[in-house]
Amino acid sequence: QVQLVESGGGSVQAGGSLRLSCAASGSGYSFSRYSLGWFRQAPGKEREGVAAISSGGGTTAYADSVKGRFTISRDNAKSTVFLQINSLKPEDTAMYYCATVFGPSQWTQWYRWNLWRFWGQGTQVTVSS
Repeated sequence: QVQLVESGGGSVQAGGSLRLSCAASGSGYSFSRYSLGWFRQAPGKEREGVAAISSGGGTTAYADSVKGRFTISRDNAKSTVFLQINSLKPEDTAMYYCATVFGPSQWTQWYRWNLWRFWGQGTQVTVSS
């Protein structure tokens, strides 16, 4: 089993920044072997892929709506993945989740939430105008 614990959410004004973290652990789980993703879900909306990063960190992917504002990174030594969020907008308001163990599927499908096996409980991000 894999445990993912997100943190770093909060309430900020538009234009502000947040840094989300997700710490992973689990018996038999080797963090550095797996891709990681960040997703978000606003009330009444479907869960959407925000960003993903490959096991080695060399490949990243972003939703068009966040390109240039969000940056995903990982620290394999600390088994933690990060999401730096800048220039926050009210439409970024959502519960943010991290996920791990992707596939088997093409990397181009990273944004499909049902292709990820383990999920955290989420951290709330609220942006006021």
